[in-house]
Amino acid sequence: MESMIQTLPTQYRWAAELEVTEMPPAGSALVCGMGGSGISGDVAAAAAKGPVFVHKDFGLPAWAPSLPTPIVIAASYSGNTEETLSAVEAARSAGLPIAAVSSGGRLSELATDEGWPLISVPGGLQPRAAFGYLAGSVVRLIEAAGLAYETGLDEAASITATLLGEGLQGPGRRLADDLAEELAGRIAVLMGSGRTAVAAYRWKTQINENAKSPAFVSVLPEADHNEVEGWTTLGTALRRTVGVVMLRDDSEPPRVAARFQPTSLLLGGGATIVGEVWAQGTSRLARLASLAVVGDLVSLRLARMAGVDPVAVDAIQQLKQTLGES
Repeated sequence: MESMIQTLPTQYRWAAELEVTEMPPAGSALVCGMGGSGISGDVAAAAAKGPVFVHKDFGLPAWAPSLPTPIVIAASYSGNTEETLSAVEAARSAGLPIAAVSSGGRLSELATDEGWPLISVPGGLQPRAAFGYLAGSVVRLIEAAGLAYETGLDEAASITATLLGEGLQGPGRRLADDLAEELAGRIAVLMGSGRTAVAAYRWKTQINENAKSPAFVSVLPEADHNEVEGWTTLGTALRRTVGVVMLRDDSEPPRVAARFQPTSLLLGGGATIVGEVWAQGTSRLARLASLAVVGDLVSLRLARMAGVDPVAVDAIQQLKQTLGES
């Protein structure tokens, strides 16, 4: 997995240099995908200037056909994700325009047969390790449809390369190791807001899959209206078992930024506050990428400390076999 993470800067540059098929302007986009593919929609929505929605389920939301000039973007690294193919069939039945991102499988076959715009990403990786390919491709499709700001892919590549460093020994690695030392043996809670909540979700899923450990996301300001009450009674037991990392961006709205310190003080009465990680860069995508890559490195460090294989996903594979999925 470390060698896969090391390719992230190359993945962003690959996406930046894509020649994307010309697409008619869209008034909105609905990105459909699951797991390591589905988060590409969350990233794209965070970088978009128009309405971009994300769907992680079977079929389509009932309101999808009523979106203004919609385009459905299906993202499935394998091309065989059951839920995503179901969404594609629903979109086709509804007469909605479709574009696809995949490395092969049934989705690529459908896109080729139907003449849909298709970005074929390089195969051979775990979907979560193809983050740059997938997110960059969806961003480029949304850009081609007239819905994205400047993509920021070149800047994302540069910042990610700096944080990773040669042989994964850069400043991001040193920060990640320090955070992982405090998170080891604890359930991680990742706190963010707006775009940083997308990065927090990436941290969560990477810790889940790479470190085989539970992790959860807490989003401000919503958490201040309910969740803070849940941190007040368990005391020492909670401090031993939960570690909180806050993902920050200096472009946070002032009223949200003002909540982090008092919220952390309330949480600190129960959970252990591990630290803060601040976004770097100028573009929206680069700032999100700078946070996400640190989470990747934290998850790898936690996997090593726990003595688990970060590549294998035995529980997921077992569940797929039980359900009869490929």
